[in-house]
Amino acid sequence: MSLTPSRRSLLAGAGLVGAGAAVAAFVPGTASASNAAGGRLDTEHPRFTLAVIPDTQYLFDTDRGDPAPLTATLRWIQERQGDENIVFTAHLGDVVENALASELAAAGEVFKVFDRRRTPYSVLAGNHDINPNTTDQRGPSPYLDVFGPARYRPLATYRGATPDGYNTYHVFRAAGREWLVFALDWRPSDATLAWARGVLKAHPRTPVILTTHDLAFAGDDGVAQMSGHGQRLWDGLIKDSDQIFLTLNGHYWPPGRTVLTNAAGRDVHVHITNYQDRYYGGGAMLRLYHFDLARNTIDVETVSPWILGQEPEKRNELEQREIELTDPTNRFSLAIDFESRFAGFAPVAPRPPRGPAAVLTKGTVAYWRFDQGRADGTAVPEGFRIQDLSGKGNHLERVTIAGSAPETLRWSGEHDGDQPAHASLFFDGGKKPARGAYLRTVAGAPINDATFPNGYTIEAFVKLPQDVRSTNHAWMSILSRFGAGADAGKTGGDPAEPIATLSMSDGMALQWAMFPLNQDGIATNWGHEMRAGEWFHVAVVNDGRVTTLYVDGSELLRNPSTPAKGVATSHEPWFVGAYHYDRIVEQAFYGWIGDLRIVDRALPVDKFLRA
Repeated sequence: MSLTPSRRSLLAGAGLVGAGAAVAAFVPGTASASNAAGGRLDTEHPRFTLAVIPDTQYLFDTDRGDPAPLTATLRWIQERQGDENIVFTAHLGDVVENALASELAAAGEVFKVFDRRRTPYSVLAGNHDINPNTTDQRGPSPYLDVFGPARYRPLATYRGATPDGYNTYHVFRAAGREWLVFALDWRPSDATLAWARGVLKAHPRTPVILTTHDLAFAGDDGVAQMSGHGQRLWDGLIKDSDQIFLTLNGHYWPPGRTVLTNAAGRDVHVHITNYQDRYYGGGAMLRLYHFDLARNTIDVETVSPWILGQEPEKRNELEQREIELTDPTNRFSLAIDFESRFAGFAPVAPRPPRGPAAVLTKGTVAYWRFDQGRADGTAVPEGFRIQDLSGKGNHLERVTIAGSAPETLRWSGEHDGDQPAHASLFFDGGKKPARGAYLRTVAGAPINDATFPNGYTIEAFVKLPQDVRSTNHAWMSILSRFGAGADAGKTGGDPAEPIATLSMSDGMALQWAMFPLNQDGIATNWGHEMRAGEWFHVAVVNDGRVTTLYVDGSELLRNPSTPAKGVATSHEPWFVGAYHYDRIVEQAFYGWIGDLRIVDRALPVDKFLRA
């Protein structure tokens, strides 16, 4: 779509397409543990996967079983370990049907698929794996011979077991931090609960996933509730252990889930997953928990690797139904604000303020910040001067639109977490009639004449109020250069437009529109519609040839390739928080503006103020 002469006419003829948050496919990184079968694990990437295998007991039932489905599942995990960043696999118990040594030995042979390549995993005892009338103090058993602690010692994730050997814990690294998995017995003793509390005390900042066989059950509505034994675990361990945020169990069917509130007032997600009642004993159905810390989401899906690996034309009718379970009980997403959920035991320390010296990079021509120590909510006095900390003399002063109250520009303690100064200004402006206040570079400021022929970087931290759309603040400016295009000798496009403006459209999409030195018309960069109620960092970067718009360090789509060299000037001031048209200030900004910096060269992303 080509530009029309004016942004105003552009609006009339073209609806802006809002850009939602797209989730990129996982790309394996290089920082991590190697895995010869399925690529490399990326332990720093914000997305990773936990694989969960519930009751496989009917696959190992004297002479009636079939190990092929579980073998297929384990191989599928290994083959996709790098692509899906599968960092750990947890079996939820009832590995076999009759707790026979022969059955357990057969299952143990299958798990050698993992053992040979030291693929991280855990297995726990269900009631069909041991004498169900005993606690974990039952002593030796065929289960312990095959799936005791000795099996996991070669794995980097194995960290320890109870003296009886029936309970283990494992620690894996993912998304830049450690995560702990408990694999608890069918009936853990009081001593085991005390052991678990000791493990938590030794890992006080580590989030925990608790796996066990019997914890919760669900009805056909998919709503889980605690079993009798599950209530004991809740009362004796989970409720008072804020680190435990997710529990997984099998034993019962159908699957289900619920959310309980622990003693700290935070959510604990309780999930039951079991498919032994389905075709072919569940066929080693696999549940995948895709953690995405960038999106604060866990996406859950349930698939059958055994069936997926078959030739489609050879699948029978029942197999066709079981390839993937897509009902809401087996495919869903959990919204979890991980930072908030883990704040009680692993708070994220806020980034401290950084002084001007830390951000006065080479070529800085103006740096403004609003941490002058004034009380939050008090008005910025008329004519108050904001010093340009670059030392270039490009100071700002307050200007009030006629008839506007002093409180339309006030100090605020609000700030972006990556902002050098922990302060901002709140602009309470509007239009029709124009109201509010703004900042203007002082007379004689060198930046009023600057044309930036070799490039520039303009940065600002911004936050929009929740009602910004409903109260009509279309085309308000974060930063603008006074003077119309005609004042700088421009006749193309709409010469009444500002020489330069970083604005918010009617849909609150970012736009950088300006008259460059090398052309008569306007050059325009478009961004996407911004969310209200949250801070963002915007950067306009020109390398002396083309201009690129960034939000939060990410390059945006609608950046023109047409050359745009420098910025025209009428040798008049720059405005912070005011939009003008045909030399008339039409409105002041509505929202918060934090640190602003202008540099006379193109900066890379890693040199932005937020870096």
